[in-house]
Amino acid sequence: MIRAIQGLADLAGDYDVLLCDVWGVIHNGQDHFPMACAALARWRAERGPVILISNSPRPSPEVTHQLDSLDVPRAAWTALVTSGDVTRTLLAARAPGPAWAIGPERDAPLYAGLGLSFAGPQEAAFISCTGPVDDETETPEDYRKVFELAALRGLEMICANPDRVVQRGPRLIYCGGALAELYEQLGGKVTMAGKPHAAIYDACLAEAGRLMGHAPARRRVLAIGDGVATDVAGANSQGLDILFVAGGIHAAEIVRADGTLDPAATEALLAAGGGQATCAMAGLTW
Repeated sequence: MIRAIQGLADLAGDYDVLLCDVWGVIHNGQDHFPMACAALARWRAERGPVILISNSPRPSPEVTHQLDSLDVPRAAWTALVTSGDVTRTLLAARAPGPAWAIGPERDAPLYAGLGLSFAGPQEAAFISCTGPVDDETETPEDYRKVFELAALRGLEMICANPDRVVQRGPRLIYCGGALAELYEQLGGKVTMAGKPHAAIYDACLAEAGRLMGHAPARRRVLAIGDGVATDVAGANSQGLDILFVAGGIHAAEIVRADGTLDPAATEALLAAGGGQATCAMAGLTW
């Protein structure tokens, strides 16, 4: 049975670095989680670096502004690496394109300074997807017909956000990963650099090494996240321990009505997703 812990204090002597997910762990897109932020701030003050690892398709300066707007205290984290940061390398290698860019206007900073041009699906050389254009109303099915045509053209999709869904307040909304999943089902090729893929972990560990003055031992690095297909799968593939936060996108399945963790349901969820977690808790606290 998975080890259920009371808080980060239970692990304080075991790790030197945290790689902590953002959405679903420290905020839900509308409000920050004070207890989670306080736990990370205490870890940073007493133990070592907290590297936020996010599948946001925007570069880290833009996500920093978002964290500030949600009152996530700067004391709760040391550095931030986003899927947008590592995806820019993939996009730059394909400049000048043209790219068929799918996503909301707020994701435009992803392309700044890359020398890309843009076109529709009939003229583009590849697809760049950050998520639905309108994630409040659209679903992957809204893209099926145009994706069928793009797949027939052999267009590669660069997906800047591997998350399939994310919390926005009490709701779950579709992300780029859900569109990428459909595109693959239709025979299209998809390339990603965010969680669970290696590039974003390499960037985080390099940043931790810079902050510490030496490369951290992987056995002393703890990943934290709420996504089985992204956070858990990524940590497992990188040989990192993972604290699974059950109160995120899977809360309806594995958190009891009283707010406590259901260990058996958590174990079953992880097994169904082909993953393993070192330990779990309902919500991140100290």
